[in-house]
Amino acid sequence: MNDALPKPLKRVNVPRLSDAIVQQIESMILEGSLKAGDALPPERSLAEQLGVSRPSLREAIQKLAARGLLISRQGGGTYVSDQLEASFSSPWQSMVASHPELRRDVLEFRRMLEGSTARYAAERATEADLTRLRAVVTTLQTAHAAKDLGALSKADAAFHQAIADAAHNAMFSHLLASLFTMMRTHVHDNIANLFAVGTVSSDLLAQHLAIFHAIEAHDPPAAQAAAEAHIDFVDRTLVRMRDESEREARSVRRAAVQGGSLPDPWRDR
Repeated sequence: MNDALPKPLKRVNVPRLSDAIVQQIESMILEGSLKAGDALPPERSLAEQLGVSRPSLREAIQKLAARGLLISRQGGGTYVSDQLEASFSSPWQSMVASHPELRRDVLEFRRMLEGSTARYAAERATEADLTRLRAVVTTLQTAHAAKDLGALSKADAAFHQAIADAAHNAMFSHLLASLFTMMRTHVHDNIANLFAVGTVSSDLLAQHLAIFHAIEAHDPPAAQAAAEAHIDFVDRTLVRMRDESEREARSVRRAAVQGGSLPDPWRDR
């Protein structure tokens, strides 16, 4: 009797349990179920939820921490790091601050990115995604009615992030999160500044509603067009704000020179 199996056979490789845990947690981070700053459940509770031993879970957390995806604090729990967002935004923060001309490039990139995410969201959004978007839209409307600029700024970022998540593309979700992290560091491009200008707040709210309704109607071309029109409006408004700021600064300098409080570079010539 021949006990040998027919060849060729491939060796069966069973993954380590800790590697399987790593893959599951990584997937949750990529899909946005776990976001930067979120705390993992306590070790015992998480091990029970996953149906694994605590040593295997501990090994997986150590691997994720070594990759920079988790941060373990002694006695303070384990948190999702901002590594995926920071790895993109960090090198650009100082560059955009030092080179104002890059801000138009940022908006151009954002137009392309958000137009695509809105289009895919209209194609792929689930009812759970739409429920989340409806809640964010309600928050936007409430903050607008209260003229709460801080709440408007946060709700604006949450709205665009919810659309990116509804596109069900991990790269879109994390790139947009990185982009907003970078933009929040620059006063001139801070979203709250836009909401503070004249009727801009009402215009922005109407644009957000147009994007949402197109996604809700599962109309990809309309969603993309509405998102791109929104970014075009933001671009024009920021340019106008910078132009007005520069004119005001020139006027103040002229008044100071004429009033004698600043030296006139031509006075001694």
